[in-house]
Amino acid sequence: MTTTRTVSFGLGVHYGQAYLVDDTDDNNGYANFAADHPDHPVGIIRVEDGAALLLTGTHTGTLDFSATVADQDPGADTDGYEDIVEISLQSEAGRLSLCEWGGGGVHEIPELPSGPGWYRLRYHAVDMDEESEAEDRYLLQIWPQPESVPQVVKSTSAQLAYWRSAG
Repeated sequence: MTTTRTVSFGLGVHYGQAYLVDDTDDNNGYANFAADHPDHPVGIIRVEDGAALLLTGTHTGTLDFSATVADQDPGADTDGYEDIVEISLQSEAGRLSLCEWGGGGVHEIPELPSGPGWYRLRYHAVDMDEESEAEDRYLLQIWPQPESVPQVVKSTSAQLAYWRSAG
């Protein structure tokens, strides 16, 4: 049986960005994020040195965000979300936080079940193409898994297609 812990909150974004940061991260997640993976682009999430840049459809505003930490793969919610991508992240501290752009707010993520090590991030999005603010919503799933190739699980939005081609 999978053990999961989920937190939900209103996430404030500016420039369509938020940052998942390892608690040992000295720069609060504002790393210089590399371009998307050249052979396996996932577009809306970039990982660099224990931090992840999460891109959203909303430019500025507050959107619905949930984060689930599990001891094994909890399974993708392919019925509830239009876009789903996966990437690996290494945590040195075994604890992560979600930071709003520009130092706005910090949201605690449940403690990682295996402490420091490699984790898989599965980022779900719905309504990224909507024009009005706060229509889109997001789910980030995190579980222990050795480093593996980024992948797109499901892709339907123009936003995801744009970010995958933008590199």
